[in-house]
Amino acid sequence: MQVSRIAPRRAVSRRALARVTAAGAVTGTAVLALSVPAFAHVTVQPEGAAAKGGYAVVDFKVPNERDTASTTKVEVNFPADHPLASVMPEPVAGWDVKVVKARLDKPLTLHGEKIDQTVTKVTWTASDGKGIRPGYFQKFPLSLGALPENTDQLVFKAIQTYSNKEVVRWIEAPQAGQDEPENPAPVLQLSAAAGDHHGTAAAQDTADRTGNASAATGSHDTDTTARVLAVAGIVVGAAGVAYGVLAGRRRTV
Repeated sequence: MQVSRIAPRRAVSRRALARVTAAGAVTGTAVLALSVPAFAHVTVQPEGAAAKGGYAVVDFKVPNERDTASTTKVEVNFPADHPLASVMPEPVAGWDVKVVKARLDKPLTLHGEKIDQTVTKVTWTASDGKGIRPGYFQKFPLSLGALPENTDQLVFKAIQTYSNKEVVRWIEAPQAGQDEPENPAPVLQLSAAAGDHHGTAAAQDTADRTGNASAATGSHDTDTTARVLAVAGIVVGAAGVAYGVLAGRRRTV
């Protein structure tokens, strides 16, 4: 009787386990299917921090979403309400880059100099005839600065062109409290302002031409301090040796 009771329980447990496993697999597949599109659009991420008032190197990541066409052109439009005084692209193998500027109604001030032009658009065009093939993505780096201090984010509008002439416009700005739009625009989140407003070291390299004098002064001060400390160390060492010698003589006497 005990065996007959235990056997059905085991059978039920196995059936329940199978159902739970199957349900879990279906749920996992559904979650995966829903999560994939969220990462399949043009995005922008900083290499390090993108601090307000500072400089940053950012990467525009462009995935290829088509199975039978390559991405041959990428256009990134800059926000007009937060113009940037400095935009410098990094060369990308197999791609030609074009930077478009426009005159500002209100000039910006950068390192004490007035800037009356700003970059409004950067376009990369495949020069090798291949572009971004199906199943691949490409990063397009830019050095940006100085980042605005009166906003928490920068919204860019990107346009992706395929080899079959299809054009996808990633231009819809995400709204707080709402679902992600079908074609979201790349959004760069800005962190709190850094004390020196320099941002990442890589981005600051693009502005070193205007700060060489300050760097030289800082280096000179550091060298002077090191020399003073070295001399002080020698004096202290000599005093220690003399004290040791005198102490040895007293013991001998």
